[in-house]
Amino acid sequence: MKRRDFVKGLAVAGAASGLTGGAAQASPGRATGRPVAAPTAPPASPSFSPLTQDDIVVDGLFAGAMRLSHLRGMQEGGVHCGVAGGPSDMATFAALLRFFDEYADEVVLAKSVAEIRDAHGRGLVSNVFCWQSATVLGDSFNSPIGSAATSLRAFYEIGLRQVGICYNVANAFGSGCLEPEGPLTRAGHRLVEEMHSLGIILDVGGHTGERTTLDAIAISDGVPVICSHTNIAAIADNYRCISDRVIDAIAGTGGVIGLTAVNDFHVRGRGNTGPTPHVGIEEHVDQYDYIKNRVGVDHVGLGTDFVGGMAIPYGGGINAEIITTDMVSEPWRFIRGFESIAELPNVIDGLRRRGWTDDEVRKAMGANWLRVYQQVWGG
Repeated sequence: MKRRDFVKGLAVAGAASGLTGGAAQASPGRATGRPVAAPTAPPASPSFSPLTQDDIVVDGLFAGAMRLSHLRGMQEGGVHCGVAGGPSDMATFAALLRFFDEYADEVVLAKSVAEIRDAHGRGLVSNVFCWQSATVLGDSFNSPIGSAATSLRAFYEIGLRQVGICYNVANAFGSGCLEPEGPLTRAGHRLVEEMHSLGIILDVGGHTGERTTLDAIAISDGVPVICSHTNIAAIADNYRCISDRVIDAIAGTGGVIGLTAVNDFHVRGRGNTGPTPHVGIEEHVDQYDYIKNRVGVDHVGLGTDFVGGMAIPYGGGINAEIITTDMVSEPWRFIRGFESIAELPNVIDGLRRRGWTDDEVRKAMGANWLRVYQQVWGG
């Protein structure tokens, strides 16, 4: 059987396929090339009723760039589209294009909803490029000397479709979640305006501070704004979780809030530097219920933040001088039963146990994201 035929069968089935992932295809610049295990026979059907073959499951953000291990997990978990880190320079872009070339019969770069739907119809996974922070644009938005022209349009042309403002700390545009009271700056106003004019989705909350988030939403009249990957501060008062004020404001734009599978963001609050309990699917589904009950099912989605095996220890991947131990603990864990995207069927099963209808599950698993993408990107 050709690889494309095999993958198309996965998309139609919408359930676990039993693929075993090889070593991760890392972000550009990291060593790769280890062999990938061959597909195995599909396991027994999971307990949930699968979505229809026409439904498109979307992960609103996973960490890093598209890589082989995550692609395999998406195929196994029945996920058709994922938003992930895009290029910030041409060398990075070239490396990602080589990955897409190598696996062209399995995954494509999508720049529109039409391309996401076309990939799904052909049994392929689609990948949308994002930046979690606009810091890469540097001081071009904020220099008192020279031109106000920026490189954002160029990155849009090669596929950038979703951009966050800050990543935990302040930059030229506003403040991060560790400095929640800082406002959107003059440069931040111009950034938001240019993003809206280009048709790039504005991603706030989570990594971006609350005041900057609310300021950005206030100047986004008529445009849906999202928070691609966060959790609920009313459940766990973590720096990375968003307040009811932010939830209400995002919903007021018609936007969507993506929920992560990060264990600490479910149970670890500010000031807690001790061990974090390892929670499971029920606690994760609590987060979906919270958004649904507060602002409605049209405003909740999947935003896993899966790191795919990338190590992020203090003193290595995490700067302990910036990210305090009450925000994330070691070892970095995801919730039990949803420790990789391949286990998404467990989440769907959990939603159904809570009484979520087929239409509600369909919205949370992808239709809400596609609605926002269509509104902001157009056709």
